[in-house]
Amino acid sequence: MSLTMAFLLSMVLTVMMMNAVETKGIVYPKGEWTKASPESQGMSSEQLEAVAAYALKYGGGSGCVIRHGYLVKEWGDPTVKADIKSATKGAIGATVLGSAVDADLVELDDQAQKHYPQIGAERPENVATGWLGEITVRHLATMTAGFDDGRPPRLVYRPGASGIYSNDTSNMLAELLTLKFNEDLFSVLKRKVMDPIGVSPSEWAWRENAYRPKTFGGLKSREFASGITITHRALARIGYLYLREGNWDGKQILSKSFIRTATQPTTLPAPWKFYAFYWGSNAEGTFSDIPRDAYWAMGLGDSFVLVCPSLDLVVVRLGVGSQKSQLPGSDNWDSWGERVARFFKLVVDAVRVPPYPPSHRIKEIVWSPKETIVRQAEGSDNFPITWADDDNLYTAYGDGWGFAPKTPEKLSLGFAKIIGAPPDFVGVNVRSATGEQKGQGAAGKKASGMLMVDGVLYMLTRNAGNAQLAWSTDYGKSWEWCDWKFTTSFGCPTFLNFGRNYAGARDDYVYLYSSDSDSAYVPSDRMVLARVRKDQIRNRDAYEFFQRLDAHGNPVWTKDVHQRGAVFAHAGKCYRSGITYHPALRRYLWVQILPGADPRFKGGFGIYEAPEPWGPWRTAYYTDEWDVGPGETACFPVRWMSPDGKTLYLAFSGEDRFSVRKATIILW
Repeated sequence: MSLTMAFLLSMVLTVMMMNAVETKGIVYPKGEWTKASPESQGMSSEQLEAVAAYALKYGGGSGCVIRHGYLVKEWGDPTVKADIKSATKGAIGATVLGSAVDADLVELDDQAQKHYPQIGAERPENVATGWLGEITVRHLATMTAGFDDGRPPRLVYRPGASGIYSNDTSNMLAELLTLKFNEDLFSVLKRKVMDPIGVSPSEWAWRENAYRPKTFGGLKSREFASGITITHRALARIGYLYLREGNWDGKQILSKSFIRTATQPTTLPAPWKFYAFYWGSNAEGTFSDIPRDAYWAMGLGDSFVLVCPSLDLVVVRLGVGSQKSQLPGSDNWDSWGERVARFFKLVVDAVRVPPYPPSHRIKEIVWSPKETIVRQAEGSDNFPITWADDDNLYTAYGDGWGFAPKTPEKLSLGFAKIIGAPPDFVGVNVRSATGEQKGQGAAGKKASGMLMVDGVLYMLTRNAGNAQLAWSTDYGKSWEWCDWKFTTSFGCPTFLNFGRNYAGARDDYVYLYSSDSDSAYVPSDRMVLARVRKDQIRNRDAYEFFQRLDAHGNPVWTKDVHQRGAVFAHAGKCYRSGITYHPALRRYLWVQILPGADPRFKGGFGIYEAPEPWGPWRTAYYTDEWDVGPGETACFPVRWMSPDGKTLYLAFSGEDRFSVRKATIILW
């Protein structure tokens, strides 16, 4: 896909993430969903075929994927209605609750007895606790009212004290809302939601109550615990309503504020830490392989609807009703979030769009033929690089023996200097008793960043719980280690490099970037940024963390790492990287490897440019699959940039070697 097409798609996505009421051009289904090829919406047909095959292999059923408002993949019979079991709670129960909140019939922190005086009173022992009057609407919506899963349920905890998955807790909320609407909730849902979003009566049904009384207060009663049968296309419309924050083609059906509240993990002690208003939510990063903004409603038999705003996706999978889960994972009901996350990871892998629009400065990057790649240090990887005051480059290798002649034993962390320039550079190992580490993979410390400032060589190491800083005053022969670590995020930090011995730096600060993860092996949705004055690098208290840009585009910094914000976002694909300043172009060039099965031998990466260390970022180059493996780290050493800025060399760890490839920049 061209960067121009990627730009158009990313602009659509950016607009879609804004106020849906005021935005024009968002696609809504008129009658049936409009079909589009996956590629036209920035997805891979091949990977979506794998999604469908996975669904059909593990339980059958039907489903679909909606991107940018288009139906890009479908499997199974779209006319068959499936019993979605407990997905009724989130997709329907939370939606009806939102209608009541928006109509000012209830408030979330109202006492339930205010609207339903006899709630929970079927059992005399519940009344005897004296706690029924403490139950709020929010407690009912988050399974924290204190009821067990009996029928009728017993009140076994004080409301708000603990979470128990209780079907009748959601059913009692349905009864409360029946009283407030003074109407059968089927009619409420049909009038307020289903008709406006175009779900026809033939596409859904709400069975009679199976566990609670069939009438309540003289009205037809419904259950939220389960009871909805629906087609996957109709359920996708409910998901799409949530994706658009309650707006449907200009009509606000549910308020944005309610949807945001209902799909974020509650602060109450719910049955699962990722539980919202009957929805599962990944906002706390519980499932590292999928974006944090993903949320879903799921029922027995693996029927679910999932919404992911950052990728502009709705995914529906309808299982086979009351049968136990067929998706891979534990049979334990507590693993329901894991099963959804595994499924959605396959969909995330199908997304093929760069996260930022194309560069206005760099038109194209042309690579020399792969046969011209210079490779040394066979069997080693990593290689973060800095330009030292002696005019050599210094680097560190991992899980290998370094440059020839190799070290006698394999090291998790070893050092080398690189003399000269491509194609005739020479790599020389630098031995260090105080710096070298052992341990394969995550078991050993490895360098993720190198920087020389004022004659001192600094190194950031990962796999150190989370990251640790060291320094050397003798070009890597001996190292001292800081007695503190980055223990929150910054699991794979790297330095921003400028010129020789940090010449040409923007200011008196040193900048560090990392994926927002505690581990170098776990991708995240965003990159984070820290800075420290160059004379205070060893002082942890001197570090500041990028929080956001103010109204004028200036960075806002915080001392509190927990208040850090995203300096770069790419849902599920922020991984390892290297960043340098290009003085001729006056641009920061950030090379980011895309996570994959083994990028040493096959994979892709993006190159992003910006006028400032914090952006705004644009895409200079992007590929899902380069013609060779890009390795797990890469950067453009400043020493190897031509004076006119048009020729540079990518140093990368493809094929487990120190690999160098010439790149030619074509400017606009």
